[in-house]
Order: sequence, then structure tokens, then C-alpha cells
Amino acid sequence: MTSSPQRRIDVAGLVIALILLGLAGLIWWDMTKLQILSPYDLGPKVMPIIVSLGLTLLAVGNAIGAWKGDLPARDSLDWKPIVLILGGLACLIALIAIGGGFMIGTAILFAATSTAFGRRAFLMDLLIGAAIAVLIYLLFAKLLTLSLPAGPLEHLL
Repeated sequence: MTSSPQRRIDVAGLVIALILLGLAGLIWWDMTKLQILSPYDLGPKVMPIIVSLGLTLLAVGNAIGAWKGDLPARDSLDWKPIVLILGGLACLIALIAIGGGFMIGTAILFAATSTAFGRRAFLMDLLIGAAIAVLIYLLFAKLLTLSLPAGPLEHLL
């Protein structure tokens, strides 16, 4: 008599499902606090609803997979990419805080993220990130007339 392999509940998968569900609830709750009314019924509240519902679906799917034990095996954790991305984000936050501006911090974040994903052309990625940052800055500042944190490069534009 052969016995079927026993499926184990993936506890980490259930924890991830709970975190996703909590995040969906937080976004939904935050959306209910918006006091913006739109004459077309499609206002700023629509996107948080879509994101919240999407996260809820992901949480349910993840919970079902974890309960059945169907989730794929996870790879071992590599801290280097995490540190690079968090370091780039910390540089962006620090540069904005000290008046370095949005564009320099965004270029550094882009290059650090590219390096974290395995690309080895840091200077080229820094230039690509700078070009993207300029484009984003011009889009927000000139076209949408929204202000992003200004630094020395932003004052040149």
C-alpha cells in the first residue's frame, strides 16, 4: 500500500497572506478617510479601491496555496540586493532632506537598484537614472505643475 506524500501547511505563506490582507485593509481604511468628492463618481478613491481589492485577491490566493502546501520552494535569501536598494532609497531620502534635490537622489536610487538586479554598468545606470529623473521632474513640475523637492539641478531647469 503506497501512501501519498503528506502535504505540509506553509506557515510563511500564511503569514505573507495575512500581511497582504492587513495591507489591503489599511489601504481601504485610509481611502475611507479621503474627503474628496468627484462629480463623475470616478475620483481619487477609485485607485485605492482597486489596489485594495487586488491585494485581497493576492492574499486569498496565497493563503489557499499555503494551506494546500502548493507554494514553490523559496530560494535562500541574498542580502546584497536588499542592502543596495535600501541604501539607494536612504540616499534619496537623505538628499531630499538636506536639499540635494529629487533628481540626484533618483539617479542614485536607479543605479543602486540596477546593480541589485545584477547589472554591472553603474556609471551608465547613473546617467540613465539621471535622464529618467529629469524627464519625471519636467513632467511633474512643468506639465502637471506639481512641486518636487528642488536641489541644485532642479534650479537649473
